[in-house]
Amino acid sequence: MPVVNRIADFSADMAAWRQHLHTIPELAFECHETAAFVADRLREFDVDEVHQGIATTGIVAIINGQGEGPTIGLRADMDALPIPEETGVAYQSTKPGNMHACGHDGHTTMLLGAARYLAETRNFRGRVALIFQPAEEEGGGAGVMVEEGIMDRFDISQIYALHNAPGIPEGSFQTTPGPIMAAVDTFEVHIQGLGGHGAMPHETRDPVMAACGIAQAIQTIVSRNNYALDSLVISVTQIHTGTVNNVIPDTAFINGTVRTFDPTVQKMVMERMEQIVQGQAQSYGVEARLDYEVNYPATINDADKTGFAAEIARDVAGADRVMTNVDAMMGAEDFSYMLQSRPGAYLFLGQGEGAGLHHPKYNFNDDIAPVGASFFARIVEKAQPLG
Repeated sequence: MPVVNRIADFSADMAAWRQHLHTIPELAFECHETAAFVADRLREFDVDEVHQGIATTGIVAIINGQGEGPTIGLRADMDALPIPEETGVAYQSTKPGNMHACGHDGHTTMLLGAARYLAETRNFRGRVALIFQPAEEEGGGAGVMVEEGIMDRFDISQIYALHNAPGIPEGSFQTTPGPIMAAVDTFEVHIQGLGGHGAMPHETRDPVMAACGIAQAIQTIVSRNNYALDSLVISVTQIHTGTVNNVIPDTAFINGTVRTFDPTVQKMVMERMEQIVQGQAQSYGVEARLDYEVNYPATINDADKTGFAAEIARDVAGADRVMTNVDAMMGAEDFSYMLQSRPGAYLFLGQGEGAGLHHPKYNFNDDIAPVGASFFARIVEKAQPLG
């Protein structure tokens, strides 16, 4: 079963919604204009309930089907990125320095398209909860919405989400059971030494050398402490210290990211990093503090729900355009919090060739919006069929 005919009928409307959203990119939890636009469309579609102000600007909309049944959740993220836009499109960002460089304008549009169709047809039992979430890029809005009780409040039993994927054939789907995206942690190392003249290093306790030693030693966690078949990435991404060429500074700063799938590996990294930072600091005669922040957990698809979602994807796109055993990615996604709370699945929807995610020339492909909306609509109708 290809793209739903009724959804195809209003594909031009969807493109208009998406392009309007593209002009008003908002960051983190401050998605006020975006949420207002979404709420207005939902009320136009005559959904049964619109609950606003969850996680500041998040929305949960309810559409009742025909007869008793469970509630299925569908999620779209709404926030943008602090990237100056370079697309040159007529509908480019009106907010300097911000742009929809990850396609969340398209994700929101796909869920709005599904909402319009489902509110018109109601060809399902129970209810559907449409979740429009802020702060995926920064702030963990999905986790905040879970903490504020949406799963229990709306009695959601299973949940699904899509993310567009440049470089994957247009309109095709990719997913996998189990881990599909990594947990992401952040670390900072603050080093306090004793500065002095660059010509007299013996009178200093050099934080620059300590920073170099710590950064190199941290990499040994991957090569010498981790089992080679357990996925792990540790990247030092910043070292800041010093001001001029003949002064040894007092302080240095190191920053980086850790990506894991296994909590045991994550725990090992935290322990070894603390040991390395303190041991290296002592060897260089400086003081150092490790600040390690645990962020989004790994995104882990439920095996049964992933298989079911893949069936729906095949109905929409064709069997030869659905891959169900793709390699997990070391990127992260806060939909992980929702999958920790309820079984479900996360899938990638190909948008064809073009600039990659988080690139200033990225632009969502409006042609795939009806495909994503059809997937969302069909998964509700097949999960909670009438009769």
